[in-house]
Amino acid sequence: MTARRRPAPVVPVPASSLSSLRGRRVVVGMPGLGWRGDLRADDPVVHGSRTYVPVLTEQDYYRAETEQLEVFAPLVPIDRVWVEEPAAGAPLSDPERPATLDAPPRRDPVRPEDAHTVTGRRVVQLVPDGEVRDLRAVTEVYQSDDGISCVRVCSEAEWYQWALLGKVPDATELRTDQVWLE
Repeated sequence: MTARRRPAPVVPVPASSLSSLRGRRVVVGMPGLGWRGDLRADDPVVHGSRTYVPVLTEQDYYRAETEQLEVFAPLVPIDRVWVEEPAAGAPLSDPERPATLDAPPRRDPVRPEDAHTVTGRRVVQLVPDGEVRDLRAVTEVYQSDDGISCVRVCSEAEWYQWALLGKVPDATELRTDQVWLE
């Protein structure tokens, strides 16, 4: 049996190290205090001598994008914003080493079979030439008619349209050996 290919973990990168932030998934917070995720950013703005990042919840981001609306986005100092980036080639976290309070935690991929719950979680689909991200699980792991472990997924945009508009997403059935959870 061959080893199951694992997608890249998601690691936090300081927002100040990137030139474009629009639409990027971010984490905000302060070292030693805590972190908040499931956010999206816009490009930084400068007020006086400080640089800020407009930050929205993912739901507000997708609502603004879908409905082409201007929405209020709180401005967060850029030194309190980290961008979530897949880090190809990064080793897995050492489970014996506790998390640090100095930066947001990285997220190692988890097999759906090993998760307590799957519905609503971010999904990475493995494809022959790489990975497809920005997917959400819409079911728990189940057995298909052929007896194969599967999960149904949709795009993140459809996931949030389901919440905002009640529009049921076009979900796709994927075998669990093709997906990981972020």
